Amino acid sequence: MTTSTDTTAPDTRRPGTRASDSGTTGAPRPRRARRRGWFIVIAVVAALAVLGGAVSPWAYDTFVDTSPKDRIAADPPPALFSDSAIRPIEHRVDAQPARARRLMAGWWRQHGSTADDAAFMSWVEQTLPPPPSASRRAKEIKQVQAIDKTRTSAGIAAATWLEAFGKNDVWQLAAHDQAEMLSGSAGDALKNHVDDAMSMAKNVADTLGTRYQQSAPYVVDPSLRTDKTVSPGDTCPCSYPSSHAAEGGAGTTFLMATDPHRASYYRWMLGEITWSRVYMAGHVPSDITSGALLGDMIGQYFLVTRGGMPVPKG
Repeated sequence: MTTSTDTTAPDTRRPGTRASDSGTTGAPRPRRARRRGWFIVIAVVAALAVLGGAVSPWAYDTFVDTSPKDRIAADPPPALFSDSAIRPIEHRVDAQPARARRLMAGWWRQHGSTADDAAFMSWVEQTLPPPPSASRRAKEIKQVQAIDKTRTSAGIAAATWLEAFGKNDVWQLAAHDQAEMLSGSAGDALKNHVDDAMSMAKNVADTLGTRYQQSAPYVVDPSLRTDKTVSPGDTCPCSYPSSHAAEGGAGTTFLMATDPHRASYYRWMLGEITWSRVYMAGHVPSDITSGALLGDMIGQYFLVTRGGMPVPKG
């Protein structure tokens, strides 16, 4: 992988807009009426702000029945990474859907469109390629160490936000936006399908992480993340495959098929999230590509078994 050090000029776009996708998110919708209890919540949070000087994420989540939209509104993103910064990992992630289709052909031949989640999870755990050799992973660790020397305060702020919100919230918000354009039952079904696909992706990624015991870069070299506690002899957190990439890949694959007009935005956001994981030494590039491949396979499975898509031919 050719790594980018272009992190000095983060992207000022916010989730929901992209320069090449103007108009994909539509005009702002009128805010819905809140129940009376909302005003009590505002008063409590305001009091906390006066007493503590600010409203912490803990306070907001404790006193407000939050949705992804609420959480992101309460902690909006900083400037994100530039396109040139994320391009190397974005290209690798973008190559995974084609690999996923080739691998999924084996599942479709045996099972067709029938849903069998337990069997599929077992099959995909056996089918996903194993980690690269120790020597290749050592080279990737050196790439992450080189990236560490290029970190900026703006890059760290972007990566921190993407780590926090990029596993679930941005994809659940995207599903919510699509669902608002559908009838009630169809919209609810879409959101449930995306949630279930991401949940499966996390479960499989966690299972494989335990199986393969590939230490995250900052576990191998604790100097990469001095904010983390790593004890001598620690192996995990284990990073192969990346659960951020797996959950994002599953969500992206499903959402791109249900609203192709927003596809480039979803792929861009996935590139932002996955680059942030390498940037902050949570993963090496092969963790990301394997996670994205896993997510794409799961997304394709859900599109056929839940989304009503036909089994791909060829």
